[in-house]
Amino acid sequence: MERTAVDWAAAETPPLPWTSAVMSTWVPGTPLSNCQTPSVPVLPTRQALMSGGCSSTGGSGSAMGRSRAELAADLAEAERSRVPIDPLTDGNPGIDVVDAYEIQLLNIRQRVAEGARVVGHKVGLSSEAMQKMMNVDEPDYGHLLADMEVFQDVPVKTSDYLYPRVEVEVAFILAEDLPGAGCTEDDVLAATAAFAPSIELIDTRIKNWQIKLCDTIADNASSAGWILGPERVSPKDIDIRAIDAVLKCNGETVAEGRSDAVLGNPVTAVAWLARKVDSFGVRLKAGDVVLPGACMRAIDARPGDSFLAEFTGLGSVRLSFE
Repeated sequence: MERTAVDWAAAETPPLPWTSAVMSTWVPGTPLSNCQTPSVPVLPTRQALMSGGCSSTGGSGSAMGRSRAELAADLAEAERSRVPIDPLTDGNPGIDVVDAYEIQLLNIRQRVAEGARVVGHKVGLSSEAMQKMMNVDEPDYGHLLADMEVFQDVPVKTSDYLYPRVEVEVAFILAEDLPGAGCTEDDVLAATAAFAPSIELIDTRIKNWQIKLCDTIADNASSAGWILGPERVSPKDIDIRAIDAVLKCNGETVAEGRSDAVLGNPVTAVAWLARKVDSFGVRLKAGDVVLPGACMRAIDARPGDSFLAEFTGLGSVRLSFE
């Protein structure tokens, strides 16, 4: 997508070197960071990003108390120090969705500059209940980095996070690039290599989860980690809309849900994501991992917790904390 002088002048930061994993080089059971990844510079435009839920008076940080760069640095420091900060929306009432995504991109760009690689995306706010709570009419999204991947046989250190929670999701692994603006649900199914059982580890750098829409967008849509179980099921072999999921913690059932809690069909969320990022000049590529949204409510994770997410027809995935 060609950028105009107006688009670039409205941006506060240079383009992000966005990356996408080439999963054909990935060996199951090994870190995705082993994969080789290309780099594509992108930066969203204001028109592409504007959507309800935040102030419409922001704009290049002009109505905020602090600059995007300063707020991005605050979030990055909170993640490093494990000391949460006040909501960005409290001290910066003029912040809008554009500001929030550009703050997110600042920190992703810095992580990539330090050696991290983007291997996919996550969709958030994909249930009707969450959208009503946040007063929005569409989801949001964040980035999945290779160094955010966690593993079944390695307990997660709870102390590495602030307020960790787990969400149960049906992950998509793409076999082909997705089209952009015109992406349909049929396109998503045709391009998907397999579904996989997944848990997303979410966290917030904002005190006590006191977040509004712009807080979570700026904070990488509250994403902190992700894990895929070993099973892979072709879209031809399962109805993605009717996968029951049960989450157990230390052997006891703590939450139940179904895949159609995600916009009625998780495929809808992935098609939305493909269209959304295309408006920035980005495509979802073969090998990308996409988490379309949670099948059930998020559950707090504490030291000693051992979670097991079981999916009908899709297998299971485990995640433990110490």
